[in-house]
Amino acid sequence: MPLYNNLKEYRARIGVNQTRMGELAGVSRQTISQIERGDYSPSVTLALKIAKICNAKVEDIFRYEEEVSEDER
Repeated sequence: MPLYNNLKEYRARIGVNQTRMGELAGVSRQTISQIERGDYSPSVTLALKIAKICNAKVEDIFRYEEEVSEDER
């Protein structure tokens, strides 16, 4: 999945664990964990909520990188 994130670092900056971040964002701890591992891409709404909680821009926390095929290299 070409969506990468710095959520764990931003979460640490504000001093909250996954459970509390989930509560603040209205999702489960498991969802926050999956986002941090790159196993789940949040909706635009959830990404915006997370950014607001972290007092950051969405693009500071999440970044999209195109996957490059062998033919394109």
